[in-house]
Amino acid sequence: MPMLIKKATILSPGSKFHLKKKDLLISNGMIQQIADKIETKSKIVIEEKNLFVSNGWVDVFADFCDPGHEHRETLESGMRAAASGGYTDVLLLPNTKPGISNKAMVEAIRQQSQLVNLHPIGALSKNLEGKDLAEMYDMHFAGAKAFSDGHLPVQNAGLMLKALQYVKTFNGVIVQVPEEKTLSSHGLMNEGYHAVRLGVAGKPDIAESILIQRDLDLLEYTNSQLHFTGVSTKRGIELIRQAKKKGFNVTCSVNPVHLIYTEEHVGEYNSLFKINPPLRTESDRKALLKALNDGVIDCFASHHLPQDWDAKEVEFEYAAPGMIGLQTMLNMILMLESNLTIEQAVEMLSASPRKIFNLPESSISEGQVACLNVFSTDQVWLYDKQANQSKSANSPLMNQQLKGQVLAVLNNHQTYLLAKTSIQKESNLHLKTVTK
Repeated sequence: MPMLIKKATILSPGSKFHLKKKDLLISNGMIQQIADKIETKSKIVIEEKNLFVSNGWVDVFADFCDPGHEHRETLESGMRAAASGGYTDVLLLPNTKPGISNKAMVEAIRQQSQLVNLHPIGALSKNLEGKDLAEMYDMHFAGAKAFSDGHLPVQNAGLMLKALQYVKTFNGVIVQVPEEKTLSSHGLMNEGYHAVRLGVAGKPDIAESILIQRDLDLLEYTNSQLHFTGVSTKRGIELIRQAKKKGFNVTCSVNPVHLIYTEEHVGEYNSLFKINPPLRTESDRKALLKALNDGVIDCFASHHLPQDWDAKEVEFEYAAPGMIGLQTMLNMILMLESNLTIEQAVEMLSASPRKIFNLPESSISEGQVACLNVFSTDQVWLYDKQANQSKSANSPLMNQQLKGQVLAVLNNHQTYLLAKTSIQKESNLHLKTVTK
């Protein structure tokens, strides 16, 4: 079924239509025509204020909990949440049961891609135990786009050294959440005044910066490629800034949560704000915003980590860390107190992660397969139980009116339609196409 997108600003640096306001006609999963004005009898027409069309977005660090924790999220519900947030590609964490630590697991996950392309991050160590290298070479050729132990940062310097050396043989990328566990393993939130006030153990900022410095030293020694995700401290981002100035092959991503909230939002033991890395100080938040404005931060990462009701509605000490964020990424970015333009934000959500993780680049041009996110920065919607596409609801934005809305996502000859369009999305569990 043809779709007509009216008067949309195109955000696609590789396209001759970049930053131009055009009509787009999509049919049979292809971009058939781009012009100043297109007349057609299409039954699907999208025309809204402040409408944009960009290349499909990429998330670089998300947990879909499947297999092993399907009560929190499944690949199916995770893809719905991703599509509702404008994503066509998601890099999935290996922390499943069993973990993504061999060729068979990588292939099994990839084969379940539908509208959203699923890119497994292969485990760096066997069984995610942090002792010996996993079958990285086999997983790479099975489709693993990066390697990491995910929620279990690599503590063994010798193992990290071997991994950085090993991935050079196939231009692979190591992903690390910077946390030195011996300094932070018992912490529940950021170490400081608020942790003392609440009487809970804290995680010091040096737990992040010490591991970043160690891994940067290993990176310099190996001349390999390393990506830090979830950077949350002033100390940490400054180390990365200096490494980039020296020409290190290092990139980084931040969770917008760390750019919006601080440790103060934990309030009186609000478990929704218990995440890892933890929310930090106002000084850390401002340092990250400055790094964002300066271009030190390469991309955004949702750190989407679903938790069921029972895991959050307990004493703060026992509450599981994590927050969902795929569906509300646009809204969080629009909440940022920064100089970031929507053009720059989209580059960090599409072009930059595609380059870092060697994903196919897409361009908005006539005759190209549609890999698109259609969104409005003007629309307001209610993020409630009915609108939420994840199986879990652990988000502080739940039941709030949010500015900015994804209207449609197109990829792999499939179309996912959301609210504010002239036709609603199909009521099925498989994100099946409405255009063939």
